Amino acid sequence: MKRSTATLAAIMLALASLGSAHARQDDIDISRLTGSLNQLADDPGMGNYAQAEQARARDAINRLAQASSRERPHVLYLAERRVDLAKTAAQLQDAQIKLTQLDREHDQILLDNSRRDAELARRELERQRLQYQLAQEESARLQAQGLEYSQAADQARAEAERAKKLAAAQSKVARAARRQAELAAQAAKAMRSQMEDTDKPAEAAPDTSKKHP
Repeated sequence: MKRSTATLAAIMLALASLGSAHARQDDIDISRLTGSLNQLADDPGMGNYAQAEQARARDAINRLAQASSRERPHVLYLAERRVDLAKTAAQLQDAQIKLTQLDREHDQILLDNSRRDAELARRELERQRLQYQLAQEESARLQAQGLEYSQAADQARAEAERAKKLAAAQSKVARAARRQAELAAQAAKAMRSQMEDTDKPAEAAPDTSKKHP
């Protein structure tokens, strides 16, 4: 009788120890999963993501706390997967948001580059337009200057032609004047010679009255 009582007491003690071990294991798993989920919820970068998955994971942890020893392995597996899914969903959502932000930044960079390229092209076009305008103005100035030079050359040629004609006329007049002077000199010389001949006394005729034959 005493042996049976001792055996029963040993069995009860073993069952109590086993139950206590299971209870401690339950507490460890629940604390582990709850801590992991709380770490996700408290994360400043991803805590607000995957709210539905986080709620399902907490429900799975609560079911684990209420599960029987028979159901516990399956419920523990589901709770772990729910926590993992919440983390993965939050990480995926965070990556998608970051990717969207990167796409926006990339688009903004492309837009800024396009605007900068457009501004550079506009400035280059304006510079070329100014150069073309200056070239046209310079060409017009050179054309006007060339026209002035051409007109001045024509005027110089006309003046040279007039001077040439005037010189020819003056030369002709000078020749005529010299001819007239020569003729006048010859006439004057002839007149002087004539006057000299007139002024000479007539030679006396020979006296033949005193001579006798």
